[in-house]
Amino acid sequence: MSAAAARHAERALAEAIDARGHARAIAATGNSQLGFLHRLAASTAVDWSRVELFHLDEYVGISADHPASFRRVLHEHFVDRTGIPTFHGLDGDGDLEAVRRTVGEKIQRAPIDVAFVGIGENSHLAFNDPPADFETTDPYLVVTLDEACRRQQVGEGWFPALGDVPTRALSMSVRQILAAREILVMVPDQRKAAAVAAVLTGPITPDVPASILRTHARTTLYLDAASASMTDPDVLRRPPD
Repeated sequence: MSAAAARHAERALAEAIDARGHARAIAATGNSQLGFLHRLAASTAVDWSRVELFHLDEYVGISADHPASFRRVLHEHFVDRTGIPTFHGLDGDGDLEAVRRTVGEKIQRAPIDVAFVGIGENSHLAFNDPPADFETTDPYLVVTLDEACRRQQVGEGWFPALGDVPTRALSMSVRQILAAREILVMVPDQRKAAAVAAVLTGPITPDVPASILRTHARTTLYLDAASASMTDPDVLRRPPD
């Protein structure tokens, strides 16, 4: 799954660079994204000096050197491996309104070519937990994390206990994610199977935030056998709406 998604991402970035001289991308973190990021970072078909990268989300109140910091994870697993020269990280322990304003202004200066995202165990998209805000046009929000989301972070090993997980985060908004020209969604593991089924077969609703991806004409969902296991195979074979 990660290898196939990385090949697709490689093409998307290379095509943007060929067409416009540069590529603007968004990247998610978390355990489900690491295999994909490692494979993409190894690509020699992308001129990484021409890539500008935006941060999807970050916890409020933890430093950039915290083991769970998404800034740290992106640097370690992707930015530093590729040498991407321009990375707009979210400073979750800084002035939140200033960070929202500054990075938000930068991301809206030009279209995003491709977004690399995942889906949470509670169907969240970025840190937009249910019920997500489908209407705001602000590029970044300060959001409150629900317990299911926070328990996922403990289950993935980022924090030792629920009480250690921050209750707030900076998150890219749903509308800003949907503004990308193309969206690649990587969702491995059995623990995501119920969320995948809800996203693909239920209504498009803020109570299943990632269901909104079905409204985007150029979204590709990458699953493995485990994450696809609770979805009717006929749904998986069905052409997109």
